[in-house]
Amino acid sequence: MRVLIGCESSGTIRDAFRALGHDAMSCDLLPTEKPGPHYQGDVRDLLEPARFDLFICHPDCTFLTNSAAWAYGDGPYHQKVKPGTLVGAARREARLKALHFVRQMMAAPVPRIAIENPVGVISTRIRPATQYIQPYEYGEDASKKTGLWLQGLEPLRPTRFVEPRWVCCGQELPEGVGRYGCPNCEGENKPLPRWGNQTNSGQNRLSPGADRWRERSRTYDGWAWAMAWQWGGDITGEAVA
Repeated sequence: MRVLIGCESSGTIRDAFRALGHDAMSCDLLPTEKPGPHYQGDVRDLLEPARFDLFICHPDCTFLTNSAAWAYGDGPYHQKVKPGTLVGAARREARLKALHFVRQMMAAPVPRIAIENPVGVISTRIRPATQYIQPYEYGEDASKKTGLWLQGLEPLRPTRFVEPRWVCCGQELPEGVGRYGCPNCEGENKPLPRWGNQTNSGQNRLSPGADRWRERSRTYDGWAWAMAWQWGGDITGEAVA
């Protein structure tokens, strides 16, 4: 199967498909992080009719997520605006361009298409997600609710559930006490699940930095292998529907 992974510089999904024998390449404005077939440039340069059988795309989510909703207003703003941050009309225009790009990806001349993005405006401005997936459903000790907009593909099936740790009253519950064995409130409050990428309060553990966006957007190996097996299969055997 000829597979194009759009807006991917990590090579994670590309390499999973190639490991199963498929002709897969990645594409991004950035160079690939790992050796492998990669086009550095605009993914639209590659979307020719009958060139690919499967197209998986990860549009930049900067202006597609529900975060920083305050910045779409015209002010005054009640927080300090970082240099280079788009606000007001400029940010609204950037969101319209981002949505236009998503529509172009959905209309690509490829029979099977998957668009991946966090919870955001694609579902409200274009169409609802086909499904939402979590990394902890695919063998990863992490939480990151992510939408898939599918065309010509079956929804992904979970592969292996990773149990969370439980937090109550701001503290991790001791192992073995059970979900409702909080020594502080004795079950009065509702314990909350937390995974390895989360603090007890539910925030992402990644420290601020220049590469934080890259690490947060990186595809989990568990997702990549689920996509490769379920949407492609090992070409030396029978493909999984």
